[in-house]
Amino acid sequence: MSVKIRLQRHGKKGKPYYWIVAADARAKRDGKYLEKLGHYNPNVNPADINIDVDGAVKWLNNGAQPTDTARAILSYKGVMLKKHLAGGIAKGALTEEQAEKKFEAWMKEKQAKIDAKKEGLTKAEAEAKAKALEAEREVNAARTAPPVVVEEEEVAEAVADVVTEGEESEEATPAQASNEEEE
Repeated sequence: MSVKIRLQRHGKKGKPYYWIVAADARAKRDGKYLEKLGHYNPNVNPADINIDVDGAVKWLNNGAQPTDTARAILSYKGVMLKKHLAGGIAKGALTEEQAEKKFEAWMKEKQAKIDAKKEGLTKAEAEAKAKALEAEREVNAARTAPPVVVEEEEVAEAVADVVTEGEESEEATPAQASNEEEE
């Protein structure tokens, strides 16, 4: 019997949620499985992945083959590194303590990257909220500002100025035309 480590889809339409399982290769995608190793939620940023590292390493050492997506997830969470280090221990290249130190150092570095991404996303979200709030304040200030009251005398003077400017430009036009005819 060949065993695969693969994703088993759950959740509703448009909102997938996956279980990471060890299953017989002949079983249906969402069918019977041998052991549930963790879960994967791609609907949040960054994706929520929880996996039993030791259980996954046990299945990999027993010959289970991960699918491409499952391999990427296992690699992201350090399962493939832990399997690699276990191989080094078996060959005598590393001691148990050295392998554990390397794995812990890798996990700390990985967690720092994830935390930096979360912090960046939170900061970007806060900036977007602040910008939207400022725009809303400007709109509200413009809406509640008292209307500009223009007195009738000022309007009459402005209209008179426009009318006199229009008459001056009409008078200049025929004079220019007669100058052009003489030339």
